[in-house]
Amino acid sequence: MLESYVTPLLMSYVNKYIKNLKPSDLQLSLWGGDVVLSKLDLKLDVLEQELKLPFTFMSGHIHELRIHVPWTKLGSEPVVITINTMECILKLRDGAQDDHDSGSSSTSRSVSDSSKAVAKPRRLQQAAPSDPDLPPGYVQSLIRRVVNNVNIVVNNLILKYVEDDIVLSVNITAAECYTVDDMWERAFMDIAAPELVLRKVINFADCTVCLDKRNASGKIEFYQDPLLYKCSFRTRLHFTYDNINSKIPSVIKIQTMVESLKLSITDQQLPMFIRILELIIALYYGEIGGHREGEGEEGSGHAREAGGNVPGMDVDIENQGTTTDLYLQPGSLEDGDQGWVSWAWSFVPAIVDAEEESEEDLYQQRETGSIPNCPQQHTHKDPIVSIGFYCTKASVTFKLTETHSESSYYSPQKVKSREVLCLEQQGITIEVLMMGEPFFDCQIGFVGCRALCLKGIMGVRDFEDNMNRSEEEAVFFSCGDSLSNKGMTYLTNSLFDYRSPENNGVRAEFILDTANHKETYTEIAGMQRFGAFYMDYLYTMENSSGKGSQDFSVANTEEVAPVVQETSIKRLVVGPLDVRLHSSAVHRILKMVTCAMDHEYEPYCKPQQEMIEESHGPAKSEEISSLEEFIPTRLTCLTLLQVSVTVSMAEFNLLQSLMPVIMGHKAAPGPVYVAVFQPVRPLPSVQFEVERVNVEHSVPMYAPELVSTVSSLSQPSDNLLHHCYAHLYLKVFGFQAGLTCQDSTGGFLPLIPIIPSFSTALYGKQIQMPAYWSKRSSVPTDECILELPHFTVQATRAQTLLLQAVCQSWTHSTTNGAPLTLSKSLLNEVFRAPGVKSLGPSPTLEGSIQNLELKFCSRATVKCASGTVGAVKVCARTPGSGEGAKEKLVPLIQGPSDTKELHTSRWLNEIRKPESLLAPDLLAFSVLVPQQGDSCRNSEDVTGCGKSPALFLWIPLSRPRSHFSVD
Repeated sequence: MLESYVTPLLMSYVNKYIKNLKPSDLQLSLWGGDVVLSKLDLKLDVLEQELKLPFTFMSGHIHELRIHVPWTKLGSEPVVITINTMECILKLRDGAQDDHDSGSSSTSRSVSDSSKAVAKPRRLQQAAPSDPDLPPGYVQSLIRRVVNNVNIVVNNLILKYVEDDIVLSVNITAAECYTVDDMWERAFMDIAAPELVLRKVINFADCTVCLDKRNASGKIEFYQDPLLYKCSFRTRLHFTYDNINSKIPSVIKIQTMVESLKLSITDQQLPMFIRILELIIALYYGEIGGHREGEGEEGSGHAREAGGNVPGMDVDIENQGTTTDLYLQPGSLEDGDQGWVSWAWSFVPAIVDAEEESEEDLYQQRETGSIPNCPQQHTHKDPIVSIGFYCTKASVTFKLTETHSESSYYSPQKVKSREVLCLEQQGITIEVLMMGEPFFDCQIGFVGCRALCLKGIMGVRDFEDNMNRSEEEAVFFSCGDSLSNKGMTYLTNSLFDYRSPENNGVRAEFILDTANHKETYTEIAGMQRFGAFYMDYLYTMENSSGKGSQDFSVANTEEVAPVVQETSIKRLVVGPLDVRLHSSAVHRILKMVTCAMDHEYEPYCKPQQEMIEESHGPAKSEEISSLEEFIPTRLTCLTLLQVSVTVSMAEFNLLQSLMPVIMGHKAAPGPVYVAVFQPVRPLPSVQFEVERVNVEHSVPMYAPELVSTVSSLSQPSDNLLHHCYAHLYLKVFGFQAGLTCQDSTGGFLPLIPIIPSFSTALYGKQIQMPAYWSKRSSVPTDECILELPHFTVQATRAQTLLLQAVCQSWTHSTTNGAPLTLSKSLLNEVFRAPGVKSLGPSPTLEGSIQNLELKFCSRATVKCASGTVGAVKVCARTPGSGEGAKEKLVPLIQGPSDTKELHTSRWLNEIRKPESLLAPDLLAFSVLVPQQGDSCRNSEDVTGCGKSPALFLWIPLSRPRSHFSVD
């Protein structure tokens, strides 16, 4: 009888999560084909054990549960499980409750395990009677088909999370999971050779997310607009197996597609929304939930033993904040100490494995009905898991709320919202690829992004419908391209791409090593696929012999852990970027900042003070040689391409009511009165352009352990000291600035250069854990180097006055926010129309500097600064008054300069060019400022350890005859 095999399988799931069920009644109802259970309570302790997250379920109910089993067509029709109205309420677990729950959790877990052990023979006994018409192979195949084709329907799913005054609720009207064929159409399928693939689809209809604030009594006075309203999306699941008897798929792909995602955030919701984001980040980094304490005790000891190289962990602690990446190997910690990352990884294979774990006791038995033999123990390879999220179009609208009272005194107050700013994105991709703990990769990309102003702000109706302003004027931020030009490249190789290998019956290939990953996913490849933004975060853990991460397996506990080499690389690329900072944009941005700061939430994790641990003796030579060979670091690379920032003259200025709040002061009381807004045209602006910006930042992964080991050495090598610093490299190419003007059509005139194009480089480093180096005066704590090959500033009198007017429009606020007035003659002199002759030549004052190098260094006993200046020049250029006349160059300051013929009249009239780049520097200086402190008493360097600070200044000239010449 099929009932004796299928019924215990279904009962095991229902009885695991639902309270107070009578197995006898459930069994009789299942044999009838339909089960209807009402008003069910969930086993909250079981859910908490399954999730292993720092949350407590306050309540969990199911209004109605229906199970339909087509006994007569079990091999061709799916079992349908329908849940009508399921509601769960969660809250964050506090520290005291965490300790209490950890003890009760282990107790309930042992009780649950024991109950499973008791229930298992009963299930075997129920399935013991064998039917000669149902051979074991057939039963095994049938149960697998039943499990693979179960349909789950959830109607009205409600999830709520409460914390402080925050109430976050998620309501999904309908969700359905079913099996599909190779065309992603609903079908009854099974895993069959040669493809060995199982496909499923989950459809979510009308997802609504609300974020409201409750008062001290727990009631919500005003309901805010939903964050997300009736959004529908679909998820495709693709499982690939190595063979038909595999318990766990070798490749798991879970990808979600959203056509349109519209978010709405009010000023009251913004602090709560940021609080939720901080909660997610704290969960990811293991900063809450009692995980960090247990991890720190084991991890720090292991790190000191291995010289800072801890396999499977990625930890970074900085002085100004705490940043921790956790990557834990399977089995490295107990279940109670695992963090969110380990929990997430252990849950992914359980999506498939949990179903087959229950059925294993049913079909693995002999014909005699005895207890089945234990399955053969073997170590399986970690499956490849690919998770993706794709969105065609998304928008985030910020709103300001206003409270209105009705005419009646007893009428409730109503909250009205007003749109002020909108952020739009196109072609969003978030992809995660991982295989066990040793490999993790996350890629995020945008095809296009832009931000625009809406309606009015702070009483200024600058973009109301009656203003008749174009959409191009409202856009103040644009980056990348549009989908119409780029195409559907953001879906490349996804389950929603018809050209992907999975949609063409071909097994997908994945790159799981660092070298090939860097060669394939370059910055150029990322920008070709997206265009606006591309991020690639790669973490790998490879053994020192050079084998890939796929060779890791669960080793014997008695064996010594292999030495691994960890790499963590984040690469971010921002494509062509255009930012226009006019009054409308600046006031909206600063208003959102003030709204985000309007809260009294305590941080989830406060930065801990730096503590110096006592050294347990000098490091061993094996540890030092291991560190010399490889030290794990975390590298972050940022690249900006074709950036343009335009700062327009303020058309209205109400910053006096915003800046005090941002600076931490109280805002000025009283309403703000503004004049009627009128666009200023022509509108002068200052524009900054840069061709490319490269930023590299590197820090050691295990700074506490590394610094503790290296600082204990009497003479550490340069390589070890280099890795004890956080390094920053900044390179700027093709930077220039100038004046432009926005005309009545919204376009900008050609740029008038004030600062011609130049390039520069900056390098800085900062010691990690400074407390360990307080007695090492020879070790620099901070160092900064600036290199500037050439820099020029040039401007006429009219251009200088216009620059001053633009700056004063932002620094000097008026009572009613009215803009400053500019004379038309000044604008006409700066922005001359082509073909219009000027009344007279306008001289240009030009100043330039060449081969500038500055260096700053700070130690425990002294701070010093040094630098060199290759050449300096200040001159006045006057264009010729007549046709064909050459411009005149009048040098005011120039050096180095040969003054041997200074007494002659020819020397004053000739145009002197700078000497060769190989000439000696004009100026070289060094400044030393001793520092007072307790460290001076313990230091051998007595140069800067006096009772009063001293100043040493050396300014050697390059040569006696080369000096400044002033005309």
